[in-house]
Amino acid sequence: MPPSRADTDPASLPGWSEDDHAAALTAYALTVDQLPAHWPRPDGSSARGFLENHFRCLAPQDALVTGYYEPELNGSAVETPRFRFPLHALPPMDRTPWFTRAEIQEGRRLRGRELVWLDDPLEAFLAQVQGSVRLRLPDGSVLRLGYAGRNGHPYRSIGAELVARGAVSADAISTEAIRDWARANPDQLDGLLRCNPSYVFFRTLDLHADLGPLGALGTTVLSGRSVAADPAVPGGALVWLAGAGLNRLTVVHDRGSAITGSRIDLFCGTGPSAGDLASGMKIAARTVALIPKAWS
Repeated sequence: MPPSRADTDPASLPGWSEDDHAAALTAYALTVDQLPAHWPRPDGSSARGFLENHFRCLAPQDALVTGYYEPELNGSAVETPRFRFPLHALPPMDRTPWFTRAEIQEGRRLRGRELVWLDDPLEAFLAQVQGSVRLRLPDGSVLRLGYAGRNGHPYRSIGAELVARGAVSADAISTEAIRDWARANPDQLDGLLRCNPSYVFFRTLDLHADLGPLGALGTTVLSGRSVAADPAVPGGALVWLAGAGLNRLTVVHDRGSAITGSRIDLFCGTGPSAGDLASGMKIAARTVALIPKAWS
C-alpha cells in the first residue's frame, strides 16, 4: 500500500513557482532508473509541467536541514614532515564492528593502506565526516577520494562533545568553532577526535573537475539539489524543502551514518565557501515528499 497523502499538488507549495524546476528535474533524472517502474520518467515536456502533471504531495513533516560539502585541501602522496596525517583505503575486516578509531590508531592497524597524507589532523578527521575530499598535490595534480566504507561503529559528534564539556556553547558550535578550539588546544585534539569511534575509509575516484563527489546511489551529487536522508526514504525520491533560504525541490542521492529520522543533509558544493555554508546550516524546516500520482 502507498503511504497516505495530502490531496495537494506541487503547484500549491509556497515558493514553488520561483524554484528552478529544470535543475530539480536534472537531479531527478540522474537516479530515476533506480526507482520502481511506476515512478515517471522524464518525457521531454517542460520540467515544471512534468513535475506538476505526474506528482502529488505527502503531508508536510517537521525536519532539521543541515549541510555537507566536499573539502578541498592540500595533500601529498607520500609522508613528509609536513604531511603526516593519512586517509586510508578500506581494509579487509573479519568482524563487524571492526576496531574503533582509538584502537586503529594505537595499533597502527592501517599501516600500508595510506592513500594520501594531509597536513592537519582535524582536516583529515573532517574529510571523514564529509565522506569525500578533493586534494591538491605538490605537483599540481588533483586527487579525488570518495567514501569506501566504515568500521561499523556509531558516529559521535565532536562538536556535541565540546558542548558537553562546556568548551563551546551550544549556540556557537560550528566547524569553525571546532577549528578555533583545536588551534587553541593542540595537545587535546587527539583525545577529542578519539571520542568518535567511527572511522571512514576512502577510494580513489576518476571524476571530471566540474563534477561533484559520488553519493551513495553511485551518481555525482549536485550542489543545492542533492540531499542525504534516512534510509526509509527511497533513493532517488523527490523532497521539497521549505525553510529560511530554502524553498526548493531536492532529490535523495545520498546517505549518512548520522542522517536518520527527520534530519536532511543538503549538499552545498566544493571548497571553503561551501564548507562555510554547510557548517552554519541548521535550519528548522518542513519537508514535503512528492510521490507519483499513478501510485494508487
